[in-house]
Amino acid sequence: FEQFFGGGGGGGGGGGGGGPQRGNDLRYGMEITLEDAAHGVEREIEYERSASCKTCSGSGSASGGGKKGCRTCGGVGQVISSRGFFQIQQTCPDCNGSGEMISDPCRVCSGTGRSKERTKVRVKVPAGIEDGSRLRSTGNGDLGVKNGPPGDLYIVIQVKAHEIFEREGDDLHCDMPLSFATAALGGEITVPTMEAKAAVKIPAGTQNGTTF
Repeated sequence: FEQFFGGGGGGGGGGGGGGPQRGNDLRYGMEITLEDAAHGVEREIEYERSASCKTCSGSGSASGGGKKGCRTCGGVGQVISSRGFFQIQQTCPDCNGSGEMISDPCRVCSGTGRSKERTKVRVKVPAGIEDGSRLRSTGNGDLGVKNGPPGDLYIVIQVKAHEIFEREGDDLHCDMPLSFATAALGGEITVPTMEAKAAVKIPAGTQNGTTF
């Protein structure tokens, strides 16, 4: 209804399109070992995100003062066109809803006030984390439009397959070869664990595929 009838509540929708907007959330895939998942690990990751342009200090203007009100929309960021009985409110095509025009756009950011930069963040992975879990780093996403608040960075955990163990929840499984004599008469074998090794007693008459 706001698009057809020009917005309600005193026309507040007119200038809202050109105001600060929250930045995009980002996704980063982090691969860790099963040992890291069991004990926890802290790592520094490097990624690329949109940040305030250092050349123009985020103004979008090469001189820092080359902004002026958009003549097409009168600085409100919205234009209204008539379609017979209806009035349609749309984003201004000249200023893209910002309400401002830049006479001397910055060469680095092309007048947007934002540019790509490499960023490093330390991430603490808690012990016991599962494959596919997401960690959120608040405020480390893309910077918002017109100095809007930044989005968040989501780190998606990928646990590499282990050569010995298979994980099922908090339990670990491994296959152990057993001699015919031990299976028939019983005995004791040494099995690997995440920490070191452990001794397991095998009762006489143990069948293939038995789980201890």
